Amino acid sequence: MGDGLAEFRRWPLAWSDEFDGPAGSPPDPATWRPEVGGHGWANEELQFYTDDRDNASLDGEGNLAIVVRRTTSPLRESHFGGCAYTSARLISKDRVRFSYGLVQARIRLPRGRGIWPAFWLLGQNIDEVGWPECGEIDVMENFGKEPTTVHGTVHGPGYSGRAGRTASHSAGGSLADGFHLYSVCWQPDRIRWYLDDELYSTVTPADLPRAPWVFDHDFFLLLNVAVGGTFSAPPDGSVTFPAAMLVDHVRVYAPAATSG
Repeated sequence: MGDGLAEFRRWPLAWSDEFDGPAGSPPDPATWRPEVGGHGWANEELQFYTDDRDNASLDGEGNLAIVVRRTTSPLRESHFGGCAYTSARLISKDRVRFSYGLVQARIRLPRGRGIWPAFWLLGQNIDEVGWPECGEIDVMENFGKEPTTVHGTVHGPGYSGRAGRTASHSAGGSLADGFHLYSVCWQPDRIRWYLDDELYSTVTPADLPRAPWVFDHDFFLLLNVAVGGTFSAPPDGSVTFPAAMLVDHVRVYAPAATSG
C-alpha cells in the first residue's frame, strides 16, 4: 500500500462540513457544540472559551471562523473568570464520531506568538475511561512562536502530555499566509500525518512496544484556538486582535460510512 493521499481520497466521502451559510450563523448544532470555561484546560491556558458567535461563526464565504478576542476589564471579571482573552472550542462528541478513515481539514491559521490553534480527535469513551486512556490524535497543532511548523501527535497511557509520540514538519513559510490541508490517515495498524500532500510522520503499534495502542474505537472531532499555556507562550506584539482561524472544510473519507 502506498502512502499518498490520492490513494485514500478514492475512498467514499463518509461525512463533511463545508461551513456554507450566511455570515454570523453558528456552526451546525447537529455536529458541533461549544465547550465553555476558563479554567486553563490542564495547560494553564489564558483564554475563556465561550458559546458566543463573536468567537465561533460562519463568515459567509464558506469558512468557519474561530476568533480570539481581548476581553474588556468589566466583562473580564464578571463573565470570563478574569481571563484576558476569549475564544472557542468546538467538539462533535455524541454527534459525529467514527473509527478510522482519512480525516482532514483545510485551514488558515491565525498569526502571532502565543496563539495555539488545533484540529484533533479524542476517544468517544473519554467519560468512561478518562484521558489519556481514551486516546488522542492531534491532526494539527501550531504554536505562533513557530509560524512555519505543524505538529502531529498521539497521546495514550504511558505516552501523554510532554511524553506524547510527536513529530513536526516545516512548511517553509508561515502557515498563516494561506490555507493548508492538514490530514491524518487513521487505520487499525497505523496513523499517518500529512501537511498538504506531503507525508511527514507515521506511528504504528510497534512504535509503542511497552504501551497500549488505544486507537481502535470511535473518536470525535475538536477545533479550537487556545492562548498561551505550558506548551506555548504568552501573546506579544506580533499578535493583532481579533485573531481568527478560518476552516474551509472538515472531511472524513472511509472505506465504509462510519460517522454516527
